[in-house]
Amino acid sequence: MDLVSIIIPTYNCEKFIHQTVQSVQNQSYPNWEIILVDDASTDNTVTIINEFAQVDNRIKIIELEKNSGNGFARNVALDKANGRYIAFLDADDLWFPLKLEKQIKFLKDKNLPFTFSFYEWIDEEGNVLNKKIEAPLKLTYQELFFCNYIGNLTAIYDVDFFGKITTEATQKRQDWRLWLTILKQIKEAKPVPESLAYYRIRKDSISSSKFKLIKHNFGVYRRFHGFNFMVSCIYTTRFLFTQLIIKPRYIKKV
Repeated sequence: MDLVSIIIPTYNCEKFIHQTVQSVQNQSYPNWEIILVDDASTDNTVTIINEFAQVDNRIKIIELEKNSGNGFARNVALDKANGRYIAFLDADDLWFPLKLEKQIKFLKDKNLPFTFSFYEWIDEEGNVLNKKIEAPLKLTYQELFFCNYIGNLTAIYDVDFFGKITTEATQKRQDWRLWLTILKQIKEAKPVPESLAYYRIRKDSISSSKFKLIKHNFGVYRRFHGFNFMVSCIYTTRFLFTQLIIKPRYIKKV
């Protein structure tokens, strides 16, 4: 049974981190390690994590001396990862109990190096919002180029195939950059076609702010892809069209 390394950056998430870690402990697939990198939290996040780590040696914590951002924390965790598979989970999201088992089976049965899944929304208090976020069943690089269909909390990739993939930690939308790097290599990705996780909608999240979303997506085209200002504006406009007109077709009522 192959080891899965689960990367969780944390920062002032005392309200959510207990449930998040528990959702990993409840996995039917037992061979995992969690690498939590705390980004200089000022609340009780580290205390809560240490309580878990004292009784479960699969849980490891690294404390950063200064706040450096999620991207930096993820790269630190990646460097310490020992698993054949890398999976991602944010500190306020939750996995369904069969998440890892189903995804590892899907990867092996179809001989794939990367997959993701559908997911559902919960609000800040954990109430289910009865919305399922789906994705194209054969997601191409071109489709991903204009819209991030992959939920960070659902993705998993094979280190034996890709190696450990790092992206520039100082830039926003690190997850989208990572999926673009992967899809540029394999051309097409297939999701497990069912919900396997809960994504928490928070008032202060980037995804809840349309202005921040536009700004950071422009940065992907301008800095990650290296397009000039005008081309980046055109692609950002196309992204907005896809986000507003096409992606809503993949949001279903549960």
